[in-house]
Amino acid sequence: MAEIETLLQDAVAKGVARGIAVTAGDSKGVLLEAAAGERAPGQPMAPDTVVWIASMTKAITATAALMQVERGRLTLDGPIREVLPDLAEPNVLTGFAPEGGEPMLRPARRPITLRHLLTHTSGFSYDIWNPEIGAVMAARGIPGIIGCQRAALTTPLVADPGERWEYGIGIDWAGLAVETVTGKRLGEVLREEVLGPLGMADTGFRLGAAQRTRLSDMHARGEDGSLAAIPFEVPQDPEFEMGGGGLYGTVRDYLRFCRMWLNRGVLDGARILSEAMAAEAMRDSIAPLEVTPMRTALPGSSHDVELFPGMRKGWGLSFLINEKDVPGMRAAGSLAWAGLANTYYWIDPKRDRAGVIATQQLPFADPKVLATLDAFERAVYAG
Repeated sequence: MAEIETLLQDAVAKGVARGIAVTAGDSKGVLLEAAAGERAPGQPMAPDTVVWIASMTKAITATAALMQVERGRLTLDGPIREVLPDLAEPNVLTGFAPEGGEPMLRPARRPITLRHLLTHTSGFSYDIWNPEIGAVMAARGIPGIIGCQRAALTTPLVADPGERWEYGIGIDWAGLAVETVTGKRLGEVLREEVLGPLGMADTGFRLGAAQRTRLSDMHARGEDGSLAAIPFEVPQDPEFEMGGGGLYGTVRDYLRFCRMWLNRGVLDGARILSEAMAAEAMRDSIAPLEVTPMRTALPGSSHDVELFPGMRKGWGLSFLINEKDVPGMRAAGSLAWAGLANTYYWIDPKRDRAGVIATQQLPFADPKVLATLDAFERAVYAG
């Protein structure tokens, strides 16, 4: 614990982040919580500081979708068009017209399934890591996804469903599928079926008064390496609740979600998923495909992203899965992912460890934050 507190304090002193919060646990309970720095001027960062968890939302939305699969309302491998008519006839981007630059499209060769959406093999992409999608959005006036407008979901596919792993908006569509079959807004479903039963009281799409008193500022790293606060907030009255990245929460809350997975779908008597469904979600669903490097198209939003370079990575429903043991760190078969504002988690069923780390800064995959994550994880296992 002392080593981790020193690590965080040193990181803040060296300008890694303005504030950092971490927690780690196992299947039985919390092993540690720590924080350093400030969430706002004069306000200390803490394990209950509220942060935008961004794409760490995806695994929570996926969990709600898998609950509907268990109830027979959704299927993993049937065409999702039966639930989402907007995806009945998806088109694949093939290029741009020589004159005028109009996007050229063709019909997809196979239907999209829920499994495709959850594993990022549907063909949907993000403009942050795909310049062609950025060009389509510019040509057609499609808004960015963080604005939570339905028009942001009208981008074409960049590959046929099932052909390759491409990080994108698939889980936003999965969240809309959950809404369709439940007849409720996604936030209500999450609150009633996942967040509430798991005791994640500070997690939600909308910031309540209690959360605002503990909310962290967002920051951006300038060219000189310094961090400055920037205005940022996910829309609080959104056109659609962004299942791929709209939640706010705390590291303390998110560890409870991670520990549910260490316990194969249950935590403190609350059964969220059956053990069989949890096992299905935790296995690599994309082999022989693999997770490929994400090359930035918007450097202000993200660096290039390649976790564990040189190692094959698979994807579950919906987690990154490392194929090999990482010496001194997570075992093969661990689950992990992250959020755009440099928040990260891992879940290691084999070694019974999970950890969460949060800053609030852009661009994503900050090398200094990743080095701190690495040191934090090593300290957790050494302890």
